Amino acid sequence: MGEILCLSRDEWQALQHVYLRRASESDIPLIRQVAEVAFPATYREILTPSQLDYMMDWMYSEESLRTQFREGHCFYLAFLDGAPCGYVSVEREGEALFHLQKIYVLPQAQGHGIGGRLFRQAVAHVRRLSPTPCRLELNVNRHNRALHFYEHMGMRRLREGDFPIGGGFYMNDYIMGLDIA
Repeated sequence: MGEILCLSRDEWQALQHVYLRRASESDIPLIRQVAEVAFPATYREILTPSQLDYMMDWMYSEESLRTQFREGHCFYLAFLDGAPCGYVSVEREGEALFHLQKIYVLPQAQGHGIGGRLFRQAVAHVRRLSPTPCRLELNVNRHNRALHFYEHMGMRRLREGDFPIGGGFYMNDYIMGLDIA
């Protein structure tokens, strides 16, 4: 809770108008609405337009999101003044292993602690599902500016790899991890 005290007055005011809630399949249009802005804004300087298009369809088509929900991905949505502004998705991969699949905040809502709230919500979700020690892992593009955010949240680089995703494209990622007691 100490980090709340480090927020500026404007950041604190912004957080007063933010709430999170668990998403359901009926929220797929809201997730897609945020993803259509946040995902390209994150990667437009890193990926080619054709890879961006491919990944948007691969991860954010209505069919893909429905499959993710049905396979156990848990999404939480962030709202700022009632409008969706971010989301996080967590998936259980093993008895003591979870994967932070997605965490994005609209560019205009960044810098106000919303990403931190989404991250802490993901950790709280994992703790509820696993009362014993476990790990939360995340793939993050090696050129993503959010690397520092994840390190600030306590994650560390575990390994790296180039992972084929289809269409001749690769994700060139660090795998980061957070051990949760």
